[in-house]
Amino acid sequence: MAKTNDRTRGRLGKDEAEEIGLEALGFLVSDPDRLERFLALTGLTPATIRDASRSPHFLAAVLDHVASEDDLLIACARAIDVAPERLAEAQRLVSPSFE
Repeated sequence: MAKTNDRTRGRLGKDEAEEIGLEALGFLVSDPDRLERFLALTGLTPATIRDASRSPHFLAAVLDHVASEDDLLIACARAIDVAPERLAEAQRLVSPSFE
């Protein structure tokens, strides 16, 4: 059953976009191969990811990564129960260039 909250209908706000970013991070972390690829591409390590997550740009990096590959974007969207377009909208909202 599809969710009927602000995450799936209407415009996203910054808080909802950040929530989607956190769920996307959970999606990456739930699979060692996906996490390893994210870490390799960002230069982070398991030891530095916690500090990096405190950066206001961290969720933008997570969503940029997820959106960088169609298969990854679709898999993440399914896993966190949002449309791929909502992930793209969340990416835009948390992007430093949007502020």
